[in-house]
Amino acid sequence: MNDNGRKNSTKGRLEQIGPEDSLCGPDCACFQDQHEQLPEAKLKSDLGPIYLDHAATTPVRPEVREAMLPYFSETFGNASSIHLFGQKARKALEDARAIVAACIGAEAKEIYFTSGGSESDNLAIKGVVHAYQDKGRHLITSKVEHHAVLNCCKHLEAEELDVTYLPVDRFGVVKFEALEEAIRPDTILISVMLANNETGTLQPVSAITELAEKSGVPVHTDAVQAVGKIPVDVNELGVDLLSLSAHKIYGPKGIGALYIRTGTRIDPLFHGGHHERKRRPGTENVASIVGLAKAMELAKEEMQTRSACLGELRDHLQHRIQERIEHICLNGHPENRLPNTLNVSFKFVEGESLLLSLDMCGIAVSTGSACTSGALEPSHVLQAMGVDPAAAQGSIRFSFGHSNTDDEIDFVVESLAEIVARLRRMSPLYAEK
Repeated sequence: MNDNGRKNSTKGRLEQIGPEDSLCGPDCACFQDQHEQLPEAKLKSDLGPIYLDHAATTPVRPEVREAMLPYFSETFGNASSIHLFGQKARKALEDARAIVAACIGAEAKEIYFTSGGSESDNLAIKGVVHAYQDKGRHLITSKVEHHAVLNCCKHLEAEELDVTYLPVDRFGVVKFEALEEAIRPDTILISVMLANNETGTLQPVSAITELAEKSGVPVHTDAVQAVGKIPVDVNELGVDLLSLSAHKIYGPKGIGALYIRTGTRIDPLFHGGHHERKRRPGTENVASIVGLAKAMELAKEEMQTRSACLGELRDHLQHRIQERIEHICLNGHPENRLPNTLNVSFKFVEGESLLLSLDMCGIAVSTGSACTSGALEPSHVLQAMGVDPAAAQGSIRFSFGHSNTDDEIDFVVESLAEIVARLRRMSPLYAEK
């Protein structure tokens, strides 16, 4: 990696970026707080706690926080008020809308602010289904969607909507021939995510929209994991609706947006005032909206360099795991994937035990989506990919962020090797292999 990339120590990395850009490293207040809360027995490395769960959430960047602060104090007005206080808030709101739109190639009037990815998904799917119910009652999605989409579809099935769940191949990519067969005259929406939250696999959304256009079917994509990590342009994708969220890209929690292409019919989820052109009523959260815009702006500006760094970290961990640990399986597409996500199954090991053991070493990872943590059944994504259930139970998602370093990855691998060996010694399945 060149000198502009990450350094081999966390401190060096943070010094090289600059204190104003420091992101969740040992010099960060948020990490110092976490460090103090962990027992000494957990901290087996002088690197401090190691966070490899950035697909779940990220810390708010200092620049984002600074951009938000005025709207908690001096510029506190309601953006719907006509006096000076309201006018200042309205200007900030519309400036942020323009920035968000520019980041994904949309027009400002096509951006609607929501409370996050889940609301955006629900508004897109339920809103279109209700608006187009005079045309048909058939919806198409995939088996590997986020639960915000899947559970929304299950709810609509209870309203007698017919839902087709598309199968995927062993890499988690939607089977295109199945989509071709699924489209019917009464199909009113196709919803397929851009990047999977568990494996990082990218879906061929552009090809899906080309096919859907022939039948006049609108397409929604959940781009929550993709925005800010790979180039996302609504016109290149050809989508009619796109969901995004701030807290996956170093913005605040509780804020997101839905892109709705001009001309797409959609009913609101709930009713109230005139806000967001009557499609999402409720007083706008100006501070968080400003934070979303700043996070997206920074992510787009830095995407090429950041994505290269993240991809190298991901590949470094993958190669080290392959060298040090046997009986593993990589889950997801080997090439068409996010730069920051790696999903690995450790055979003959239970994922929750592995996760807790890593946590005792001060290493934070996930067994899958944070929205399904605590579930005992294997990941629905890995099941749909045909991963052996026993192997799926031993899967871990590593997701990287700006502050992670090679030194951290090396420590994680050494810890993994020791933990996996210990857990396998206790496994009757491993003894019988």
